[in-house]
Amino acid sequence: MRLILSLLMAFVMLALAGAGGLVYMLDHYNQDLPDYSRLATYQPPVTTRVHAGDGRLLAEFASERRVFVPIDAMPKRVINAFMAAEDKNFYEHKGVDPIGIARAILVNIENFGRDRRPVGASTITQQVAKNMLLTNEVSFARKIKEAILAVRIERSFSKDRIMELYLNEIFLGFRSYGVAAASLNYFNKALDELDIEEVAYLAALPKAPSNYHPERQRDAALARRNWVIGRMAEDGHITPDEARAAQAKPLVVRKRDEQEMVTSEYFAEEVRRELVKLYGEQALYEGGLSVRASLDPVIQAAATKALRDGLVAYDRRHGWRGPVGKMENFDGWPKKLAATAHPPGAEGWKLAVVLKDDLPDALDIGLADGGRGRIPLSELRWARAWKEGENLGPAIRKPSEVAKLGDLLLVEPTTAKDEKGKELPAGSYALRQIPAVQGGMVALDPHTGRVLAMVGGFSPHISVFNRATQAMRQPGSSFKPFVYLTALNQGFTPSSLVMDAPFAYDPGGGQPVWRPENFSHEFYGPTPLRVGIEKSRNVMTVRLAQQIGMDKVKATAEKFGIMDNLQPYLPMALGAGETTVLRMSTAYAMLANGGKKVVPTFIDRIQDRNGKTIFRHDNRPCDTCAAPEWRDGLATPRVPDAREQINDPRTTYQIVSILEGVVQRGTATTLLSLGKPLAGKTGTTNDSNDAWFMGFSPDLVVGTYIGFDQPRSLGPRETGGSAAVPIFKEVMAEALKDKPATPFRVPPGLRLVRVNPATGDLAQPGDRRAIWEAFLPGTEPNPDRPQMVLDGSANSALGMGDPNALPASADPGSMASPPAAATLGTGGLY
Repeated sequence: MRLILSLLMAFVMLALAGAGGLVYMLDHYNQDLPDYSRLATYQPPVTTRVHAGDGRLLAEFASERRVFVPIDAMPKRVINAFMAAEDKNFYEHKGVDPIGIARAILVNIENFGRDRRPVGASTITQQVAKNMLLTNEVSFARKIKEAILAVRIERSFSKDRIMELYLNEIFLGFRSYGVAAASLNYFNKALDELDIEEVAYLAALPKAPSNYHPERQRDAALARRNWVIGRMAEDGHITPDEARAAQAKPLVVRKRDEQEMVTSEYFAEEVRRELVKLYGEQALYEGGLSVRASLDPVIQAAATKALRDGLVAYDRRHGWRGPVGKMENFDGWPKKLAATAHPPGAEGWKLAVVLKDDLPDALDIGLADGGRGRIPLSELRWARAWKEGENLGPAIRKPSEVAKLGDLLLVEPTTAKDEKGKELPAGSYALRQIPAVQGGMVALDPHTGRVLAMVGGFSPHISVFNRATQAMRQPGSSFKPFVYLTALNQGFTPSSLVMDAPFAYDPGGGQPVWRPENFSHEFYGPTPLRVGIEKSRNVMTVRLAQQIGMDKVKATAEKFGIMDNLQPYLPMALGAGETTVLRMSTAYAMLANGGKKVVPTFIDRIQDRNGKTIFRHDNRPCDTCAAPEWRDGLATPRVPDAREQINDPRTTYQIVSILEGVVQRGTATTLLSLGKPLAGKTGTTNDSNDAWFMGFSPDLVVGTYIGFDQPRSLGPRETGGSAAVPIFKEVMAEALKDKPATPFRVPPGLRLVRVNPATGDLAQPGDRRAIWEAFLPGTEPNPDRPQMVLDGSANSALGMGDPNALPASADPGSMASPPAAATLGTGGLY
């Protein structure tokens, strides 16, 4: 009895000491535990997703790629799979699972000495505590803290909330946080579309995703997946037959479907910058915003291809700058070629090495896959040597004049015909070259300002610099319409005559006299305003700007948003200032829509992570738009037009009609083959440093320019008509191919009169050149009234003065209802 009592006392003492030690330990580790109550309001970082106008994914921005799925929307199969793999008693225990701990101890004893990894007994609640409140430190102290927090979490939160946090927080590899992101990244499926074997694989990953990589660790991944499937069957979540069928299936990973995505890096970057400006970087990368962009994938694809085609076409006209590299030793050339990095911007083209250069009619080339091909002489003719000044070397007579043995070339398969019109044999390739020239393009809706497409250069892999929004370039003659619009607002008409004759301007201050010239270096005498735009006459434009005053031109440019602070000097009338393609496109949009102000936008709508709309570009009030349902007889909602009218729609249409003449009779007649009503203006700067075309249909504006990043001449024969118009044409051909030929809309308050466009006079019977010209009532040509000619001699013109010029008080811009003579402009009579 004494022995029994002694043992009993010893046991009691040990129990008390153990309890005291446990209390001390719990109190010790309880001192610096993190605040678990914040889990009540915790919102995990969620991916911001940007969708194009048709709903396809354009871009994702995230610090952790995660798609949050509420527990109510989480498929039961997914929950069961993770319970089977991680915590089968999740809905029974109180945070720590004693049964699971006992099972783990027995399994680890059984596995002792077998070189197997110890089995853990952490519950899902413990994993939530570790992942969200603690660190990954492997220590006894961390396990104690984890258990304490798990018990407290279980007392404070429902099981469903804990499971929701767990399934949305865990990292599962492939840059995937949470099961929804993993489902997309591994299988390109939504959670409710996953099969048993796919759910089981995701449930196999939380322990160590890198150990079960579907490609590098395929055998381990397959074994772990099949183990999870077996556990699901043991726990009754699936039948044995379903388990056997799932285990027999291979492990197949599917990449994201490219058809479900739109590629436009330049556009996506503009959206990213706008979101940062609106909400900051944390909201962008963690806020789970849902953004509907204005991008039209069809027009964007056409714009990207057109600009690349245009830059390549220009580059080929100016010669070959040589191979992209050299291979000295041909031992194992396929492997060497495969290991050679593609030059930035060469996406879509293949890298090849010249294996024979002594053939009379082709270069023999090798490809990275070990295949062979030929570049026929007909595909090498363009590759005349580039010379400084964008000039060309001698014509190509044999292939070796282009490339030598071992040269690395960029090539593309071709089905073109040879110089005799015969089909090229299979395995024929065309020589390619990354252009040195760059450019930018914007397409937008003139009625809303929605940017439908944007290209910032040949390739974002060459440079992320966006030449559509960031490059400040001189617009050249594409600025002239706003000079002429200013004149129309001051009382001039499309038939007003301006003298096209030598002009000199003394800027003072000892600077040299400026003598502008036309592109043709000729002068044409008295010429209607219309022709001045259609033929892009420089001298006429300067005379007009001199007469109406550059202060008024400055006001127009700033009103249309072209430049914020245009310097009021005469050369600015010829586009010597600097602006961007986006700004010019927006200004032309305000011409196309009748003079109403629009603000360009890349974003239609933004929703927060809960689906609440927090931004909308179109904020027009519409009380009847919120009808609960549509039914027969319900009137179409009438949305008020709240756009500011920044210019008289009548004079705006007059300039649009004149710009339509640029396509019909002027510097862009190549667009007539499209068979659609189009208007626009070419632009070529001094020394042909930049080539522009700003054009539009009644419902689409497209602006583009090409030029070197470090401005230099494009070459003596390069103009807006030769370099930029073909790019615009390619985009419009695709964008308008299924659209009706909608004419430009004529506003009320105009009188249409048939005139001779070359003279501005009333058309005579039988005159086939006659056009319908738009005039404000009372300003149309009158055969009984002498036509006045503006010579622009006021103030500072040299050698063209006219003592009979009207005084400044007779400036037509100061007259609300200008008299007939003044509507034609003041100045000398010719």
